[in-house]
Amino acid sequence: MRTAKRYWIFSLVLILCLTGIRCGYRLRGTGSSLPSTIKKVYIPVFKNQTTRFELDRKLTEGVIDEFIARGKVEIVSEQEGADAVLLGEIIEFRVTPLAYSGGQAVADRYSITVSAKIILRDLTNRKIIFSNPYFSFKDDYEVPEGSDFESVETEALVEIAEKFARSLITSLLEGF
Repeated sequence: MRTAKRYWIFSLVLILCLTGIRCGYRLRGTGSSLPSTIKKVYIPVFKNQTTRFELDRKLTEGVIDEFIARGKVEIVSEQEGADAVLLGEIIEFRVTPLAYSGGQAVADRYSITVSAKIILRDLTNRKIIFSNPYFSFKDDYEVPEGSDFESVETEALVEIAEKFARSLITSLLEGF
């Protein structure tokens, strides 16, 4: 009796899958919460309200690279001809020491937080598709032995920009 019940449950699930009824699950990276009319996106350089030099350029480049890597939309260099515009304003860049090496007063592990106001606006329908007034990304960065943070800060910034961009684009395209 138990085997027959399992057979019917399995058969029902199989029939539902074969008839195309969707349960809402999907693989990460396969979905898109963007409207189908959005094919071209313009991304101007993010505004930088922090004192960190080149943060605006690094984050903007990271976001453009991530969009291109995903292949969901085309990135255009001018707003004219774009279906949407992605606006960003960096409001926080914080570096906090977390751990110190040996007996020295030199930190070898830092927590880096980047926060930004993000708006994705549909230019055709003149409405906001995505808005987050405090999109925040936080990650730890370890300084190689024998170095200090100031000497590897640019390298750390590139790595953080890539991770920030991945997190942002995941939120935009997959709605998680």
